[in-house]
Amino acid sequence: MQTTDDPIHRFAAHVAGTRLADMPDSAIAAAKVLILDTLAVGIGGSAGPMAAELGQAAASMGQGAEARVWGTGQPLPAAGAALVNAYQAHCQEYDSVHEGAVAHVMTAILAASLAGAERQGQNGTRVSGAQLLEAAILGTDVGACLGIAAGGGLRFFRPGTAGGWGAAAALGKLMGLDAGQMVQAFSIQYGQMCGTMQAHTEGSGLLAMQMGFNARNAVTACDLAAAGFTGPENVLTGPFGYYTLFEDGGDPEGVAETLGQIWRVEEVALKPFPSGRATHGILDGALGLQRAHGFRAADVVAVRLSVPPLIEHLVGRPPKTEMAINYARLCARYVLAAALHGQGVAIADFTDAAYRRAAVQDLAGCVTMEVRSGDDPNALVPIGLEIALHDGRSLTAQVTDVYGAPQNPMSPDARVQKVRQMAALANPPLAEAPATRLIELVDHLEDVADVRTLVDVATVGVMTG
Repeated sequence: MQTTDDPIHRFAAHVAGTRLADMPDSAIAAAKVLILDTLAVGIGGSAGPMAAELGQAAASMGQGAEARVWGTGQPLPAAGAALVNAYQAHCQEYDSVHEGAVAHVMTAILAASLAGAERQGQNGTRVSGAQLLEAAILGTDVGACLGIAAGGGLRFFRPGTAGGWGAAAALGKLMGLDAGQMVQAFSIQYGQMCGTMQAHTEGSGLLAMQMGFNARNAVTACDLAAAGFTGPENVLTGPFGYYTLFEDGGDPEGVAETLGQIWRVEEVALKPFPSGRATHGILDGALGLQRAHGFRAADVVAVRLSVPPLIEHLVGRPPKTEMAINYARLCARYVLAAALHGQGVAIADFTDAAYRRAAVQDLAGCVTMEVRSGDDPNALVPIGLEIALHDGRSLTAQVTDVYGAPQNPMSPDARVQKVRQMAALANPPLAEAPATRLIELVDHLEDVADVRTLVDVATVGVMTG
């Protein structure tokens, strides 16, 4: 028997009925930071692994020039642009993440939203910066809440699945879907939902593709809902709903109670390093000890880690001298060794030549990981570290608020430096002047009349007339 008490209705009503004026200044400020960061890593991702090949493949998937790929400016149908841009934003493991949800919600949200906004602009309806902020904040509420509500560990690739819910919410908001249509958009999104953790386990390039698939599917879902198509309504708690098939139970009704009270966009962490977020607590602790005590990588005898089960599951894999790039970014032992050698982690640490550095591999082999039991299967902290040195010292650290999280944020200067780094890495490189202009535009996003301007600057640096 069909019922309509599924919590998806509360999420749809929140998206359809909430306006920017209802949101606190702190949420708007956080959304600006995340939008700029996501655009930057998406621009830099245009030079990432297989990005050019994906653009070529996407060009064969449909006709039309509704939206553009960040960095290259390649014109594609809106769904194709959402696919490629979400891929680019995730392919270097540099995109923001909601740690409680274990999901990169903004990646799919911004890719789908800007693709849809470009299409609407071409059809004569401009999307303003204020509208984009409104949609991004509400999409983050949906994606993050549905990730937080999960009662078990990762079964499917939650960054893609939760991100897809958020993308459908954000784009539906921009398209003006009412609450009933929004329910149908969620339903159609659920019918297309995908993302296997096997890609994460193997370090496959499919990992970032799954972000793209869910962003692309959000465009399809909202288009079909706007056209009057319908689907099942009990998509969260029904017998074959999200919390039965994709998640091992959960409490979506409980998190729905927080809508309009807790703005999840304020909880999202930036990534200071281009590696899996599950490596960041380890890097934060180790680099902090290195700065405080001045030791070199060559001084280290052993590193002992104490981590929650999720850390071992996500990044506990063994280091190798021959690694796929996605495997390496999710290998805590390798990333830690590279960081201690270079006082940080850079894009250049993920190349075939970098993996073969004997000194780095030797240090990676000295890292052991003890899994500490805990009640929360989705916890990324606390992280315990002990670094033993040749001189007999044993240095310890305990990390609870990881660098980049709202409780331990990147400084404004560090955030801008990351944007400029990604702009310089783009294909083709984005010059200093348009990178500065992009920063200025997002800083005053509520004053931007047409968000296609952002994409103009993110591609060739020419403003829309």
